[in-house]
Amino acid sequence: MVTGVSKNQLRFLMLCAIWGSTWIGTKAGIDVVPPLLFAGTRFTAAGILLLLYAWTKGEKASLKMQDGFRFTAVSILMITLCYGPLFWGMQYINSGTAAVLEMSLTPIALLVFALLLNEERLNSRRILAIALGVSGLIVLFWPASSHETSPSPDPFPGASLWGGLAVAAAAFTYGYGSVLARPLLRTYPALFVAGMTTLVGGIALLISALAFEPGALSALSGNWGTTAWLGWFFLVIFGSLIGYTTFMRLLRDIGASRAGSYAFVSPVIAVGLGAAVFAEQITVMDVIGIVVMLSGAYLAMSGVPATESATYES
Repeated sequence: MVTGVSKNQLRFLMLCAIWGSTWIGTKAGIDVVPPLLFAGTRFTAAGILLLLYAWTKGEKASLKMQDGFRFTAVSILMITLCYGPLFWGMQYINSGTAAVLEMSLTPIALLVFALLLNEERLNSRRILAIALGVSGLIVLFWPASSHETSPSPDPFPGASLWGGLAVAAAAFTYGYGSVLARPLLRTYPALFVAGMTTLVGGIALLISALAFEPGALSALSGNWGTTAWLGWFFLVIFGSLIGYTTFMRLLRDIGASRAGSYAFVSPVIAVGLGAAVFAEQITVMDVIGIVVMLSGAYLAMSGVPATESATYES
């Protein structure tokens, strides 16, 4: 029998491995399919499957009227207002800058909102863990980003600035939504919360794509090609059904700031996959950045509680 502490640590490692590899599926998809439509269909499908799975497991839950607004807010913040601005902004800034912004700001945002909403308490260990993680991310990605060019010339004045702000904003909407979700996880099963938020957020993202994204309507034909579809299925099954549900359980049991330290390990997985699959070179600075990031993640995850009081322990 796996103990509570080791169970959470194993969940954390599994989340890092999954979300560190989802970039392959994302790249395969958005190279062919309009990004918002790709994300919207992914999350909508994942939400339906999660709710069906919860129903077959007997994890039925009646949504209380007073929780409806919180569910809606969490869905829009974590899915729609995260992935919408993130994909939009990445069109106008290079990938290295986007990586530093999104992954370094996510754990910071999670901690800030957890403190503001009295879900966690500040201590020196958490400050040091985040400082190490952010430093490692900068060492790993910043040198590469300085040599990259923007995806295309600015189509309007200040496009790169607005793109960077959109990517940064995505980290904070995700952080705020994650902390708002934690009280729901004390009342409802994790599968139900994950299913409802991905479904509602995915539908809103899908509507936004069809209303505003060029080429989204014609892409509904599904003529994406085998590679894009394989990426889509990988993201639905592993990125959402397994990964997102795992994050919800970690969020419930160990808190937002600790769960968010996946952002310091997932890039290591991504770099390793890049070297193994695409023969990308790993430099000495990469190794230094990786060691610093892993040190931050280790500090954040050491001494995590077995579980915190929650109605559902699924």
